[in-house]
Amino acid sequence: MSKFRADEYTLHDFQENIAAVHTIPVKEAAYADFPENFPSILINFYRSKGIQSLYSHQLQAFELLQKKQNVVISTGTSSGKSLIYQASILQQCLTDPESTALLLYPTKALANDQLAPFQEVFDSIGERAVKKKGKAAIYDGDTSQSERIAIRNSVSILLTNPDMLHLSMLPHHTMWKRFFSHLRFIIIDEVHIYKGVFGSHFANVIRRLKRIIQFYGGDPVFICTSATIHDPRAFVEELLECPFSVVDEDGSAHGEKQVFFYNPPIVDENLSIRRGILEEGLKIAILSIQNSLQTLVFARARRSVEIMLRRAKEILPSGSMVGYRSGYLAAERRKIEQGLKNGEIACVVATNALELGIDIGGMDRVILLGYPGTIASFIQQIGRAGRKTNASSAIFVASMDPLDQFILQNPAYILENTPEQPLIDPQNLLILFNQLRCAAYELPFQKNDHFGKITPEILTGYLDILCLKGDLVERENKYYWIGEDYPAADISIRSISTTPFDLLLQEHDSEKKIGEVDGESVMWMAHPGAIYLQEGESYLVQDL
Repeated sequence: MSKFRADEYTLHDFQENIAAVHTIPVKEAAYADFPENFPSILINFYRSKGIQSLYSHQLQAFELLQKKQNVVISTGTSSGKSLIYQASILQQCLTDPESTALLLYPTKALANDQLAPFQEVFDSIGERAVKKKGKAAIYDGDTSQSERIAIRNSVSILLTNPDMLHLSMLPHHTMWKRFFSHLRFIIIDEVHIYKGVFGSHFANVIRRLKRIIQFYGGDPVFICTSATIHDPRAFVEELLECPFSVVDEDGSAHGEKQVFFYNPPIVDENLSIRRGILEEGLKIAILSIQNSLQTLVFARARRSVEIMLRRAKEILPSGSMVGYRSGYLAAERRKIEQGLKNGEIACVVATNALELGIDIGGMDRVILLGYPGTIASFIQQIGRAGRKTNASSAIFVASMDPLDQFILQNPAYILENTPEQPLIDPQNLLILFNQLRCAAYELPFQKNDHFGKITPEILTGYLDILCLKGDLVERENKYYWIGEDYPAADISIRSISTTPFDLLLQEHDSEKKIGEVDGESVMWMAHPGAIYLQEGESYLVQDL
């Protein structure tokens, strides 16, 4: 990439390459009062935070939850979906301090982000209002053994991920008897993520969870959230196999948003080659920074993030642009998230790791470097632009990929179509047999048992096959696990390795951890002799 001065790229250069512009108009909020039975201590807390009233969809959800109905909330980004389940859980804690709640997030980053609101409430209302058992905690792979014991014995609000539920909680459910027997809420955030292999496994993990809850006498209500899903009721009822009510009339406000469809200029007329999206994205990001617009740039690959960051360091003052992707240390990601939220960071270039609902505030501008692959992801990413009712913009920078060029010429494909419907197949036999092994280890099956919607007749046939394979044995109309180890340890519910590799930087006589690489990517990203990019710097990999 040739160097250029920061002031070489002007607004005129940008405007002459715009193929289309779509304006999302201002939307006024529809407000509603807090419910009559809502605890005054919570009303006072929320009003102290500037929330004087609810949005209409929040009140609708509260009313449905008061009737013990399962609810899926499908409203726009930054519409206050989290407040619905947070307030419902806190209200339950105030009336029944022994009650528990399980919050499932697809990533550890989301769980870390959602812990703070609970801690803030508990710190504000004090121990007199909520017993010590009414505390929230994160339970993931980074939780120490001593912390895990304390969490099992005392915590009521548990924020975790499906992997920990599958690997740790369900196989050792006897240690969680207190928690499961008092379980009142199960929260599934960003429910549209549970599709494909991951979603099919997750549907079976929920079947296992329901068996455990029924065994201990729990009776929870499900709350699911998503900003981008085509038919929320149909999907969550297939995923969780129980009836749901839908809240999808968004009562929140947002400012005007302009969506620009931008085609980089042609650099070779004979071959019709256009300028690369990384170069154009960097120029537009610099123009945004010059105009004091806090900007989030979405790149399609981790390598693209590092290349763009490296080039930015050659042009911009130090710290003007930072990177965000998987593989960065958790502390670094938290620092970046906080910097975006409080406005200290002007621009960040990220993978879709920032696409989900991590609270980073609203950006003034979002730049998409190429089509992210689905309408749902496109909507999620441009939804990151917009701070309350302030005006904002999103820019789609098209690559030379035929699909990008099609979207550029036909923006209605994105703007007028609904997001894709997630697809799952919980009855896939490769997935189902592994999950039945896990379920049988946790609790014996009886002849008349169901497993989700699988009837006893069909289930018995599957269990008989596992008996023939030597995994189970039948005694007095019950099927018992007879394997040596617990099967969940050998089953990943995701399509990637769950074991990351640490990146250790040798400095003199010591080593310093600077990041991580997932197990599936390590052989091509960090093999001996590879040049690995991290935060815009190059490192030579010596050993694996």
